[in-house]
Amino acid sequence: MFPQDIEASATAVIQAALKAGVMVATAESCTGGLVSGALTAIAGSSAVLDRGFVTYSNEAKGEMLGVSEDLLARFGAVSEPVARAMASGAVERSRASAAVSITGVAGPGGGSEEKPVGLVHFAAAGPGGAVVHVERRFGDIGREAVRLESVRVALALLLEAVSA
Repeated sequence: MFPQDIEASATAVIQAALKAGVMVATAESCTGGLVSGALTAIAGSSAVLDRGFVTYSNEAKGEMLGVSEDLLARFGAVSEPVARAMASGAVERSRASAAVSITGVAGPGGGSEEKPVGLVHFAAAGPGGAVVHVERRFGDIGREAVRLESVRVALALLLEAVSA
């Protein structure tokens, strides 16, 4: 179902989380659950994946993850502060001690000069409480390509968070 490299990354996350004794969660917007889907495609994932939050709307980001309306109004959903709040909220509202979040503009529409199609913000919260942010500008490479590239980045960040 997923490309081989994504399956390999998801397997690595599951194995690292098992080794570390860490539960994980995902908080996804533009990927719509693809990261959770990649993880659950791996046998044994139920031992480490607590839950996945698909928070496509601003209301869902607030209700499910505790992202404040003020933060969304000031920075917009596709921003570093919101990505960080999503990752932290996923840890706070689950049994997980590590989480990854994704929020971006997959396209083909919805972009602006300030936030073009292909802009994606990621954050990973680790068991120690540190939250790491990454911004990627994939460009207008097509909706599915942006989403798959986002899954790759998210899994790499989650692997770092559980391995730290």
